[in-house]
Amino acid sequence: MAGAATLAYNRAMYIDSHCHINFPELAARMPEILAKMAENKVTHALCVSVDLPDFPQVLALAEQYPHIFASVGVHPDYEETPEPSVDDLVRLSNHPKIVAIGETGLDYFRLKGDLEWQRERFRTHIKASRITRKPLIIHTRAASEDTIRIMREEGAGTDAGGVAGVMHCFTESLEVARAAMEMGFYISFSGIVTFKSAKDLQAVAREVPLERILIETDSPYLAPVPFRGRMNEPGYVAHVAEYLATLKGLPLERVAHQTTDNFFNLFKLLP
Repeated sequence: MAGAATLAYNRAMYIDSHCHINFPELAARMPEILAKMAENKVTHALCVSVDLPDFPQVLALAEQYPHIFASVGVHPDYEETPEPSVDDLVRLSNHPKIVAIGETGLDYFRLKGDLEWQRERFRTHIKASRITRKPLIIHTRAASEDTIRIMREEGAGTDAGGVAGVMHCFTESLEVARAAMEMGFYISFSGIVTFKSAKDLQAVAREVPLERILIETDSPYLAPVPFRGRMNEPGYVAHVAEYLATLKGLPLERVAHQTTDNFFNLFKLLP
């Protein structure tokens, strides 16, 4: 695989850079999910791993469908689950359809108490990313200070000789976004950015350069307006792009094309 050149498009196309279509509520509807993607010009999706026991399902989807890619990692919210080692992540990522390490990071919102295990798990993923040269998918919630600190300490990002990555489902401040971008990371916006209550996040999205933006659903969660409250799916990612285009005063085609290019460039894929 090699870095992607800029693409030429005849029409807007989209990529869902973060979804969980292996989850039972979506996997049971796979033909419908894939048809809706095609209908809405969503050409590819990245199915993101959240634990090791379910990783075979994630990989199986990527192996079955040419336009589905996958990651390997253990989510910070999963406390009672087998703990990954660096060797585990390196070994499991040795597959052409595994394009990233994660979802990893820190979450101080859902879990309380001594969360040193979360921080050590995060460090493990960063080490695996540096060894494999595969980008990190980072989740951070109510933990941005420690997230950025550990990223710097462990050499995440291109500025420290590591590789780039993405701050997924971003809901943090512009200061956090800028700190991540300085390390070579992309900022990914989900359906949250379309919510009326997300004024602060919308202000951040206006300031993040389009060249550093990805779009995602995080399905089955966080369906964008006008589907808020329903089960989310990759076909809805176009609505995130449409909202960002309006928010930033840009043509929709430009947002679609640039976020697609960004995906291929970050994950070192040929379009």
